Amino acid sequence: MKRFVEGLDRGQSTLFPASLDDYVAEDNPVRAVDVFVDGLDLDKLGFIGVQPFDTGRPSYHPGTMLKLYIYGYLNRVPSSRCLERECLRNIEMIWLTGHLAPDFKTIADFRKDNGKAIREVCREFVALCRKLELLSTGSVAIDGSKFKAVNARDKNFTEAKMKRRFERIDESVARYLSQLETADRHGDAVPEVKVERLKGKIEKLKEEIVRLNAINAEMMKSKDRQISLSDPDARSMATSGKDTGIVGYNVQIAVDTQHHLIVAHYVTNVGNDRHQLADMAEQARAEMAVETLEVVADRGYYDSEQLRACEQAGITVTLPKPMTSGAKAAGRFGKQDFVYLAAEDVYRCPAGERLTYRFTGQEDGKMLRRYWTTACQSCALKAQCTTGPERRIARWEHEAVLEKVQQRLDQDPNKMTLRRKTADPFGTIKAWMGATHFLMRRQHKVATEMALNVLAYNMKRAIAILGCRTLLEAMQT
Repeated sequence: MKRFVEGLDRGQSTLFPASLDDYVAEDNPVRAVDVFVDGLDLDKLGFIGVQPFDTGRPSYHPGTMLKLYIYGYLNRVPSSRCLERECLRNIEMIWLTGHLAPDFKTIADFRKDNGKAIREVCREFVALCRKLELLSTGSVAIDGSKFKAVNARDKNFTEAKMKRRFERIDESVARYLSQLETADRHGDAVPEVKVERLKGKIEKLKEEIVRLNAINAEMMKSKDRQISLSDPDARSMATSGKDTGIVGYNVQIAVDTQHHLIVAHYVTNVGNDRHQLADMAEQARAEMAVETLEVVADRGYYDSEQLRACEQAGITVTLPKPMTSGAKAAGRFGKQDFVYLAAEDVYRCPAGERLTYRFTGQEDGKMLRRYWTTACQSCALKAQCTTGPERRIARWEHEAVLEKVQQRLDQDPNKMTLRRKTADPFGTIKAWMGATHFLMRRQHKVATEMALNVLAYNMKRAIAILGCRTLLEAMQT
């Protein structure tokens, strides 16, 4: 074909075959994968099979298998069957593995059997980023997001779901019985096939009731009164949309505010973030190797004991307080409208009266000091303040910690903008994972998957920041 760019003749013989290394550019990210894995002490990290057996068939080296997986997650190929195909047709993969082609079962077993070691590899790359001074700010944003598990919503049961399921079955049985009664009244005018079909549906519903009763018995034995049939560790979790939810896991991350690298992550099946703040902040500080750490988070992490734990550990937290006051919702004054005067240990109300300390009591494991005044009965603002005889204010014994958090937010409200800009890896990672998110079942295996995704994300971020050549030079020194 004239006037077109033409390729080589497939039947053309060559005297000197091309070097495989010539097909991979010097700044190709696959070289970073190769150098990074070669620099790891796989035996120390806990990989199985680093020391080969004296007898039997030779096995694949764990380093080769690890390279295969890191390359796969970097290029959105997490499936073991897809990786098996890539080993045969992808020139970068052929270069990386030395033309080895493990079968999908061998590839899958490596990820299954070396989960803890793979998670340690993710930490090793964070340590490398720390050495390259990419984590020098001592500031992170903490956030969480729900990821889908290998468990359909119809195969997850809670007490509420089970109740609704039984109610629908009862309604269906009643409807079919009503149709049978109608058929009996019409006699032979109704085809026998229709009658048999209705009876068959009722029998199937009875079998479903037996099955659900067995599931319900198992569900009631569980600690949280919930059961998932496909992935036993997955849990039903509410999402931001109204009346929506998924069956999956809650992934927590701490992201460096300067370069947006994920310095720490954790996979839990608890559907809320309330009790995750202190642990995630401690993990982030340990990974960044800093004495003090600044943390920003959203209001879903607000918990007084968690904030106190961070304060005691020297971690500075900034986050907004959720608006849960019933008085404020009803249009009355909230607790934030009362000013605490520490020197006098009193509260000043919007009307200027002073609420004095009365007694200390325990509630939900917390020691609370109670304050009120007798001037409420004659106050002109009483209707805007309380519906009771007087307005009472409870103060936690460590309330000063919460006031410090609020003061930091008031002084720098842009911290919340910083949090929204920083905690963005979730969208990227979910796009890589596709509509199904996780491919494996059970929490410890899901944690391995997440570690590989985090490693791939951090590696791409490091290459984007430094360039592949600079990163290669840094890893080789």
